[in-house]
Amino acid sequence: MAAAPALRIEPLSERHERESFASGVAPLDTYLRQRAGPEARRRVATCFVLVGNDEHVPIGYYTLAATDILLAELPEPLAKRLPSYPMVPATLMGRLAVDARHQRQGHGEFMLLDAFSRALRNEIASYAFVADVKDDKAARFYQGFGFRSLAAGARRLFMPMTEIARLFS
Repeated sequence: MAAAPALRIEPLSERHERESFASGVAPLDTYLRQRAGPEARRRVATCFVLVGNDEHVPIGYYTLAATDILLAELPEPLAKRLPSYPMVPATLMGRLAVDARHQRQGHGEFMLLDAFSRALRNEIASYAFVADVKDDKAARFYQGFGFRSLAAGARRLFMPMTEIARLFS
């Protein structure tokens, strides 16, 4: 029996072969192929790729960046416990995708937990972890971990960092 591949997550680099990545969501595929590298070099977003063994082909990827949340977008019980600044700092997961050949194997959850861990280790304050969701399927994925909507009908979900910290305690 073959051993399961050792998986690791690392920053995107020139050594990663991105052209064959196909998640089934064209904008996510195009982003990895064309925009992830330039955005990382410009320090707009950091892209992390999931690879196995000594592979150079990403199994999946996600991006992290700094963002903010309007205090008025948060549920009132949370907002009233925060300083009355117009905005609070947050960590944004702008994209999360798994190649279609590797979907439904827990890779999305693995990458989300890695992103949570990176956000918790960050020395810069972040009140919440925010996810931009592209469709209802993605929304259900994040809601399954306890994410909530920032504003009615919005495609932006959040989870307070205090709740994420409890996942790791």
